[in-house]
Amino acid sequence: MQDPTIVRRLNAEGADPLALAGVNDANLVELARGTGVRVALRGDLLSLTGASGQVERAQVVAQRMVDAARQGLPLDADDILRLLEGSGAGTGTSPDPGAPDIGPSGEYRIALPGVRRLVQPKTAGQAQYLREILEHDIVIGVGPAGTGKTYLAVAAAVDFLHKKRVRKIVLARPAVEAGESLGFLPGDMQAKVDPYLRPLYDALEDMMPPERFERALEMRQIEIAPLAYMRGRTLNDAFLILDEAQNATNAQMKMFLTRLGVNSRTVITGDRTQIDLPKREDSGLLQVERILKGIDGIAFHYFTDQDVVRHRLVRDIIRAYGEDAAS
Repeated sequence: MQDPTIVRRLNAEGADPLALAGVNDANLVELARGTGVRVALRGDLLSLTGASGQVERAQVVAQRMVDAARQGLPLDADDILRLLEGSGAGTGTSPDPGAPDIGPSGEYRIALPGVRRLVQPKTAGQAQYLREILEHDIVIGVGPAGTGKTYLAVAAAVDFLHKKRVRKIVLARPAVEAGESLGFLPGDMQAKVDPYLRPLYDALEDMMPPERFERALEMRQIEIAPLAYMRGRTLNDAFLILDEAQNATNAQMKMFLTRLGVNSRTVITGDRTQIDLPKREDSGLLQVERILKGIDGIAFHYFTDQDVVRHRLVRDIIRAYGEDAAS
């Protein structure tokens, strides 16, 4: 016996209709495609028509869409797809835009001061990653490109600094040549290493007003440097991030981990499929996975292609490369 056809109408008053519907109604089309219901936005009413079970599932996702549009959060078809996947899995970890910084399911949501934006997890894996950053002194995030490993870590660091939980942010990357020769780049040594550090600058510039970012750099509240510059330091009251850790050698990884001082946090991010060292086995990321598991206060988080939040084709590309490597 089929479920009876029902109609549910959600009040969308206060929600930006363009943000809610998406360009060319792409968000509504994705909601309809993913749930099998008919979706219509008329004025301040969002109508869902279909079998009762399908409408109930669609209503949960549609309400999150409305809440996000009311807050002016960006929404596109890929976001709707992730919300649908979260509702289908029944995890309850999809973020509620109206929740406080720590939601009832434990999700960590970051309000960025000065830029009037909210950074929140878009997948269950991202929500777990941010919880682990809150609860552990060292978190090692491993996974493919596009999963938000670095972006979310930088957002958490900015949040810690804004709330005065730490006094400074230190971001480091190994300057390893990935097919191009560092020596052929123009300029002095700083100019040569800046391209390797640019993704960290980009993330910070996206999360802080320009004047505040420049002031933080001048006052050394934020440091961005090649990994080699960390040697010999002890960093107290700091949030440390090591990005592209798959290209840190075993010795460099041990050096970085032992910089941790009093009241400091460390996040290490890397992708095992993008090791550019001459010998794969020299990767410090592979070593810490072997020798640090089980230590209290250290958390390992493994992202999957389900956590990719870039264009949906990125997920398919990662899967295709993974299948080819396994064959």
